[in-house]
Amino acid sequence: MQALPLTQSGIQQRGLMSSSEYTFKLVQVCLPEPSKLVVMCDKRKRQCVCLCQVYKSCLDGLLPNYQAFYRVCSRLTKHQSTLLSGQDKQLLVALAGMDVSVPHVAVVSLAVCCRALKLCKVPAAVLHAFDDIRLKPASQVVLGLPEHILAAHAQPSPNPVQLQMTTPFPVTLPECALPADFKKQHGLLAKPHKHLVHRAVLAQHMGEFKSFSTSPFQLNRKGIAHSSRTWQNSEKHVYLFLGYCHHYQQVSQPTLQLFLSSPLIAQFVSFHIAAGHSQLYIRNFLSCAKCVLRWWQSKPGGNHPSFVEGLEWLQTLGLQVADQLPRPSKDPKGLADIGKWMCAADLVHTIHGAEQQSQAQMQQQGVTVETSRDMHDAALAAMIFSHLPPVRLSCIRSLVGPAYLGPCLHPDCKEPSCEGNRLSIMSESPLLMRISLPHHKNARKWGKAVIEFDVPPDLAQLLHTYLGAPRKALLEHHLLIGDACPYVFMDMHGRGFVAAAVLTLYWQKWLVSRGGVPMNPSMCRQVFVDERQSDSATAGPSNQGAAVVMGHSVKQWDKWYDMQYHPRLAQNAVDGMQSWRAAMLQSHTLAAPDLTLSTALHCGHVLVSDSEESRYQSCCSDSDSDIDIELD
Repeated sequence: MQALPLTQSGIQQRGLMSSSEYTFKLVQVCLPEPSKLVVMCDKRKRQCVCLCQVYKSCLDGLLPNYQAFYRVCSRLTKHQSTLLSGQDKQLLVALAGMDVSVPHVAVVSLAVCCRALKLCKVPAAVLHAFDDIRLKPASQVVLGLPEHILAAHAQPSPNPVQLQMTTPFPVTLPECALPADFKKQHGLLAKPHKHLVHRAVLAQHMGEFKSFSTSPFQLNRKGIAHSSRTWQNSEKHVYLFLGYCHHYQQVSQPTLQLFLSSPLIAQFVSFHIAAGHSQLYIRNFLSCAKCVLRWWQSKPGGNHPSFVEGLEWLQTLGLQVADQLPRPSKDPKGLADIGKWMCAADLVHTIHGAEQQSQAQMQQQGVTVETSRDMHDAALAAMIFSHLPPVRLSCIRSLVGPAYLGPCLHPDCKEPSCEGNRLSIMSESPLLMRISLPHHKNARKWGKAVIEFDVPPDLAQLLHTYLGAPRKALLEHHLLIGDACPYVFMDMHGRGFVAAAVLTLYWQKWLVSRGGVPMNPSMCRQVFVDERQSDSATAGPSNQGAAVVMGHSVKQWDKWYDMQYHPRLAQNAVDGMQSWRAAMLQSHTLAAPDLTLSTALHCGHVLVSDSEESRYQSCCSDSDSDIDIELD
């Protein structure tokens, strides 16, 4: 079909064709791939017939909508239908490029048709085709679909797209300015677009991609299986990219096929840069894009050379993004200037004040929802910083209480006897509590070694008090979860901090309410390391033991957390050079012999032997020799 001019409704139109009973108007809908739409009106303009025929690669993405629309119409008309035949059918087949049996037709009113279109979320471009029909209140609308499309058990084809990437690959990133309707929540999981996640083709793609990424043994996959957390991050990046394509690139049916378009990926990276996102965020998306391409490679027909070129292109793009985009500043002075840093002493003082205040209010006012929440917040803050070397936030979020007796809640745990990250009461008198963390970031690297330690007495007393009546009062107040919440700490709705972002926002809001700054809770690890590695560090735990509780090593302190590591070593070296220089001067004074130099009276130069003079001249350049001649 030749290209047709676009109308204001986003549809390409062609002239009318007449038959014995109907007038046919062909329009071409602007979707990710061209789609043909035939609007058929009877000659008295009282009835209209709409038929949609799409190309194979786009068919499966649209079918669920039109099948649902057909069923709604058919149900409302009590399954009444008529058949097209004769010249009408021939024109229909010729105009729509169809080679199918006679389509079923169900007649419904215009009001029912428009309502069904909205309920079934048919693409907006198709809705525009009914604009002229809406102006005729007495008209009827008829939907016609090929019979094989309306099969009760129609399943999408396993490979509805041509398995190759869009070529040529972009050689530079396109310019991108944030659009006027820029929204931070543009992903498919945002409420306006969440219904698209459940479309048949996208749901099928995501199910296959998840199985490919998380199956323990997938021998056509590179590397080990994704953990649950890695898969959640990959899923987030996929939905953000598809949401961008849907919202800003007007792709009505987003699927994983869009990852085969290198121009779209380049535009999305430019969009990230314009939005001020970090280079780590962009590189994580590019890693996710490579995983999607490898999944496409594993499918039948996925051995096209463009996939190898695409993976190399993504690798190059990731390296250049890492080189050109600056990393976010983690220097304490720079963070303090923008209000994102508190020193260790101020942070400890703030948390200690919250502990004392919560205990005093509990004694004065008794157990209420407000005093229980204050004690919960104080206990949570004391777990994050002050009493312990900063434990990983993922361990704190997944910490279950002593009352929980169920199986391990970690989604990747395969040990039948594992009890998960747990806070246990070893004895009541004297009070002894213990924390066991079998699931931490480096558990696999450490050979499944468990981080385990006894809780300090002050923190144990605070936790023991909170786990009693205050926590019970919170569980009774939050009816959404109730006593079923197994975790020690919970959000304002009585649910565990399953998502890391929820705990981050909760901590920042609490810290600001206590007179602090909106500092990320993960920054507490850097605050602790900065104090322990500074020249003015106070007496405290050994660095090696503290690093174990934090779930890493002292070497990682120097690499990731101690931003003053290199400046401090350089300054210490320069300061040490002064004592070294003084020692060298003193040793030279004690051991140096009495040297007397003979000088010539006419020039005052040092006299050297003939052999030394010849050796010196051999080392001089031509220019040096010329200078000596001129001076002579």
